[in-house]
Amino acid sequence: MNTREICLPRKLTNQLLHLAQLSPDREICGLVGADSHGVPVSCYPVDNIADTPDRRFQLDSRQQITAMKHMREQQQSLFAIYHSHPSAPAVPSVTDIEQAAYPDALHLIISLNTKGVLELRAFHIANQQVKELNLSLTEG
Repeated sequence: MNTREICLPRKLTNQLLHLAQLSPDREICGLVGADSHGVPVSCYPVDNIADTPDRRFQLDSRQQITAMKHMREQQQSLFAIYHSHPSAPAVPSVTDIEQAAYPDALHLIISLNTKGVLELRAFHIANQQVKELNLSLTEG
């Protein structure tokens, strides 16, 4: 099996984990932008406007558009969509899979399911198919 490895800067990873910790009872969500070399460099938090934010996420469309515009202005591309699971493992839910609308973007899922331990995993979701990717941290 050919498994692609995704490199995330430690600073960006810490930012994502911190955002999840700030909202332990609600799914947080947002976008990650990559530079012209495909290296993830920026986090764009977006409000979760889902009816049941403790169990699912829905990006605020206005904030999503603003984040995408800012990425273009910074000559960045959409690298990933991230969200947290306050009380579930860091794997895509049925809803996550059904609503995945950007097949070229990764999905980063942060789990707060185990007290004191945060889990971050990466997935490629396209055409209702899910493939987990290996994550490694970089200092750059």
